Parts: sequence; C-alpha cells; structure tokens
Amino acid sequence: MANRGPAYGLSREVQSKIDKKYDPELEGRLVEWIVAQCGPGVGRPEPDKTGFQKWLKDGCVSKDLAAVQRTLLALGSLAVTKDDGNYKGDPNWKSQENKREFSEGQLNEGRNVIGLQMGTNRGASQAGMTGYGRPRQIINNP
Repeated sequence: MANRGPAYGLSREVQSKIDKKYDPELEGRLVEWIVAQCGPGVGRPEPDKTGFQKWLKDGCVSKDLAAVQRTLLALGSLAVTKDDGNYKGDPNWKSQENKREFSEGQLNEGRNVIGLQMGTNRGASQAGMTGYGRPRQIINNP
C-alpha cells in the first residue's frame, strides 16, 4: 500500500467499503489462474491482500484491489470461452450463462408492446389546433 497515515472520516469510510468487497477466496483462484497462464516462474504472493497487491504491482499502486479482482475474473471468464487452445487453467471457470426460452406466442406479444422510452400518443389529437403562427381561438358560448 502507499506510505500514508491512517485515514479519517469519509476517507476511512470509503476505504472500509472497498476493503469489504475484497474476496480472499477469489484471490486464491486468481493466483492459480495467473500461475497457470505465466508458469511457475512468476512465484506466488504472500497470502493476504497486501502480498497479492505487491505481487501484481508494476509501478502503479491500485487503491481498489476488489476492482482488480473483478477485472481479472472477467478476463479469465472471457479467455476460457474463446476455446482457441491458448487458455491454461480450470476449464470450468466460466461466467454463468443466463439463457432464456420464449414461446412463439410470447415473442409475438412482445412485438406489439411500445417501449416506455418511445412514449405513446394515446389520447392525443390535433383538435383545437390552428395553423402555424396564428393564435389559438378561444370562443365563449353564453
């Protein structure tokens, strides 16, 4: 970590939230994946957040290691789906597919729905409208 004193107030609260997102189990999975990709010559980090950070460090200090974990997890999930022979590591490491099946009736029904972002013109009419540039005529009936 950076050579800084203790955090106070909002800084401490933000750092606490970031620290709670860090997953030691995910750290282990990522270490195994990186070693499988790069070979045993990369060594292994000390088993804690600071050791993992120092192991990954390349001149820049990452203040949000949970984001680094999520990014590496996404990268590994994408790499395993390519199936090009270059991925080394656990072949079961894939993001979960969320496939949905719809009947033909459901698909047809969805084609008739106007999305909320498009709006609707129900109840709209041009009654009482006048030509461009002319004021609207208001007629009082006694």
